[in-house]
Amino acid sequence: MSSRIAEIRLVSSHREVYEPCDDSFALVDALLADRINLIEHKPKICMEIGCGSGYVITSLILLLKNELPGVHYLATDTNPIAARVTQETLQAHGVEADVICTDIASVLEKRLAGSVDVMVVNPPYVPTPEDEVGMEGIASAWAGGENGRRVIDRMLPVVDVLLSEKGWFYLVTLTSNCPLEICLVMRKKGYASRIVVQRSTDEENLLILKFWRVKDEESLDKETSSESFVSQFSRYLSSFMEKRWR
Repeated sequence: MSSRIAEIRLVSSHREVYEPCDDSFALVDALLADRINLIEHKPKICMEIGCGSGYVITSLILLLKNELPGVHYLATDTNPIAARVTQETLQAHGVEADVICTDIASVLEKRLAGSVDVMVVNPPYVPTPEDEVGMEGIASAWAGGENGRRVIDRMLPVVDVLLSEKGWFYLVTLTSNCPLEICLVMRKKGYASRIVVQRSTDEENLLILKFWRVKDEESLDKETSSESFVSQFSRYLSSFMEKRWR
């Protein structure tokens, strides 16, 4: 399975670009875990917001390209150096995507509205002082402001505009980002959610969330009642606290 994702030795790097780390690996693991579902989903357009080194978008392409030829892949980043590095990573793996330097997806919202079938995002989520958000260079990849939510909260309405009726959205979060609150925000927009991957490291407690549209309130209630995010999150938190006390 490792041959189906990007190889670290082929991932381009630059001191001003965030390198693949635990959060990147967790997001790719979530895509690996959901690979069969992704193939059956048959997306036409897949997109990454905040592509950084290109590790995640390259891995997504490699995961799907043999089974789903003809998919259109896009990636954006506010850092022009990251856009260049992503292109280098794609080329090193022999795959292609349109890479656009823009804030979130500001130049693409009208053209791609309602057409993205798979969206992946590893946002700036680290809680920081507000004045660090939006700084140039590598700081733009991690500075998330209060609760690490500044960029996430700006991004969610954009994702809602871009996603198709069958769109799936994968998001990296920390427990300090109040992921339950994020899920409730998305629920008001008509999305169900679940945890695809959960991972605790010495420095952070990561949750990879998956969101998908549900057509009506009754269906949404049905989707969330059998395995609600609240129950998932409660089990995760209990497990995490148990590990910490050991």
